[in-house]
Amino acid sequence: MSITIYNTLTREKETFKPIEDGKVRMYVCGPTVYNFIHIGNARPAIVFDTVRRYFEYKGYTVDYVLNFTDVDDKIIKAANELGEDVSEVANRFIDAYLEDVSALGVKKATFNPRVTNTMDEIIAFIQELIEKGFAYEADGDVYFRPRAFDGYGKLSHQSIDELRSGARIQIGEKKDDPLDFALWKAAKEGEIAWDAPWGQGRPGWHIECSAMAKKYLGETIDIHAGGQDLTFPHHENEIAQSEANNGKTFANYWMHNGYINIDNEKMSKSLGNFVLTRDLLKKHDPQVIRFFMLSVQYRHPINFTEELLQSTQNSLERIKTAYFNLEHRKNASTNLSNDNDEWLKSIEYYLQRFQEEMDDDFNTANSISVLFDLAKEANLYLQSNHTSTEVIDKFQEAIIKLLGILGITIEHENELLDDDIEALIEERNEARKNRNFARADEIRDMLKDQNIILEDTPQGVRWKRG
Repeated sequence: MSITIYNTLTREKETFKPIEDGKVRMYVCGPTVYNFIHIGNARPAIVFDTVRRYFEYKGYTVDYVLNFTDVDDKIIKAANELGEDVSEVANRFIDAYLEDVSALGVKKATFNPRVTNTMDEIIAFIQELIEKGFAYEADGDVYFRPRAFDGYGKLSHQSIDELRSGARIQIGEKKDDPLDFALWKAAKEGEIAWDAPWGQGRPGWHIECSAMAKKYLGETIDIHAGGQDLTFPHHENEIAQSEANNGKTFANYWMHNGYINIDNEKMSKSLGNFVLTRDLLKKHDPQVIRFFMLSVQYRHPINFTEELLQSTQNSLERIKTAYFNLEHRKNASTNLSNDNDEWLKSIEYYLQRFQEEMDDDFNTANSISVLFDLAKEANLYLQSNHTSTEVIDKFQEAIIKLLGILGITIEHENELLDDDIEALIEERNEARKNRNFARADEIRDMLKDQNIILEDTPQGVRWKRG
C-alpha cells in the first residue's frame, strides 16, 4: 500500500510519489536559537522524525535537513542582554536543542545547516531575484514583490487582496507595497553584518530556508514540513521566492503539525503557561513525552496536562509489561505447540494493520491503538497452557519493531539487577513458598526502597523500576 500525505497546498490527501525512486528529500524548519526550546518546538521534532523513520522502514533513503536560524533580531537582543557575541548565544542554544531532542529519541539530521554558514548562497539568491525583477533595493534593504509572483497566497489559501488588507508599512521601512517583505536588512550600528552588493546587513528570515533547501536538497524537494504557525507568512514567502527564482515547483508536499494547548488553552508567554522541553525532561521519562506527542494525529491540536502525561506513562507501561511477560515465559516454553501458525498469522495481521494506519498520513494515534491490540493479544496468548518460543519471539519482535518506528525502545531491565537484588527476589520466593508472608512483605519493601517494584503475575514474579 502506498503512503498518502495530507498536502496543505491542495488540502487533500495525495499518494506520495518521490522525485527519485527510493529517496525522500525532506526539509523541516528548525528553531531560531535564542533560548531553550518549548514543547511546541518539540512536537515537530518528534512528529517529523517519526515520518522519517517510517519512510526508512518502508525502504526509502531519506535526506533530512533541519536548519538553525543562528542570526536574528531575537538572538541579537539576547546577546546584548547577556553581554555575549551572537555566535556564543547561538552555539549554546544549538547544543541545548540537540541535547533535548536527542533525549526525546530524535535521530540526527542528514544536514543541520546554519544561516551564517550559508551566507554566500543567500546573497547570490537575493541578487538573482533582483535581476529577475522580483526584488528591489531601497537604501540598503532588499524587498521581495509578492504581486510580481503569480500564485502568491496559494499555500495559505488567501487572495493577494485579502492579504494586502492586513499588511502595513512599519516605521523605517521603504517598501513600495505593504505586502513586500524583507530579503535583506541594512546593518544597524553595532550589529553583526555581512558584505553584500547592496551594502552591509543580514538576511531576512524567509530567504534563509529557500537558500538552504536549494543548497542541500535541490531546486525541487519532496516534502517541506513545520509547525502550523509557519504556513503564513513563512512558508508562503518561501514558495514565492523559490519558485520565482528557480522557475520550478519548490516542494511537492507541504506538511504542518497542529498546535499544543496547555490545560485547554493555547500555550503562550503572555498567559504564563509556557513549558520548556528541558524542564519537562527533568520530571518525566523522555519516551513517555514522545509517546504522548504521537498519541494524537500530527495535524490535530494536542492538549497537554500532567494528568494526560501520567495516563500516557501507564499506557506505555502496559505495552512494555506485555513484552516482559513474554520474556518471563520463555524459559517455560517449547516449540511443540500445535497452533503456532494461527498465532503467527495473528501477529502478521497486527503488523499489517499498523502499516495501513501509518500509510494513511502517518496516523500514529491509530497505530498506537493497534499496538495496544497486539499487546492484548500477547497477554491472551500467555494464558494458554502450551506456549511456543517461536511465537513468543515473533510477538516480541513485532512489539519492538512497531515501537521502534515510533522511536520508542525497550530496555532489558532484567539485565540491570545486581546479585544482591536477585538474591533478595529468590529469598522472597522461598519465603512465600514457606508461607512466611511477613518476610516476603519485608523483602518487597526493601526492594521498593531500592526503586525495584515487584509484580506477582500468573507467569511468576516480575519487577520494574519505580
